[in-house]
Amino acid sequence: MSATATTRAPADARARFRTGLRVHTAGWAPGHAQANLISVPADWAYEVLLFCQRNPKPCPVLDVTDAGSWTTPLAPGADLRTDLPGYRIWKHGELVDEPAEVTGRWRDDLVSFLIGCSFTFETALSEAGVPMRHIEQGRNVAMYTTSRPCRPAGRLHGPMVVSMRPVPPQLLSTAIRESALLPDVHGSPVHCGDPAGLGITDLGQPDFGDPVDALPEDIPVFWACGVTLQAAVMSSRPPFAITHAPGQMFITDARDEQYRVA
Repeated sequence: MSATATTRAPADARARFRTGLRVHTAGWAPGHAQANLISVPADWAYEVLLFCQRNPKPCPVLDVTDAGSWTTPLAPGADLRTDLPGYRIWKHGELVDEPAEVTGRWRDDLVSFLIGCSFTFETALSEAGVPMRHIEQGRNVAMYTTSRPCRPAGRLHGPMVVSMRPVPPQLLSTAIRESALLPDVHGSPVHCGDPAGLGITDLGQPDFGDPVDALPEDIPVFWACGVTLQAAVMSSRPPFAITHAPGQMFITDARDEQYRVA
């Protein structure tokens, strides 16, 4: 990723995505919170909200829109239908399209949820000296479906998804401490070390995102991930849903420190 991309202001980044730029957003607009998006029919919205309340680690809610609305106070003037790099359209749990914008697919009954994203705490980790291998390598973060089930909510159920960042052992405590101070964007890791503890058999084959090359001494560190809601869509098969494409997030105007607890 180029230096010019990483230094763009949120509104500038959203404007570029609106005109068709398709990229993963790790490293974009550092210091500003990023968010996962899921939009569901209103008759599924309570179950999504309850699912998030019961599974706050992977699904921390930053905002919920009124039915049919495509705006959010997290980014006044932004359009949730056009201002992400990429979207996914789901019908009965099947991925049917990955468009660059969803204006023509929008429905008046859609309720949108903006869910905290771990890209938000990467600025704090980087400033504390923790390397972000995926950003260094110009790749999307690696994400994996785990063997850990989430607590279901009505019709909504599914496994937890995690993102993985390789961390040098001498910086492990730093990575845990810095991310723990941002609980609304997933907080501290859910697992460190052997991926088998999460039912992951091959780090070289992520379920979402890109494989990331680690140094020999690096420890794989796993954070809960908002793509968990996409796994729930696949498991629960609602008739219709719109989500972001994994790693292609909504960049808000909110500053990271707004979500920092100390």
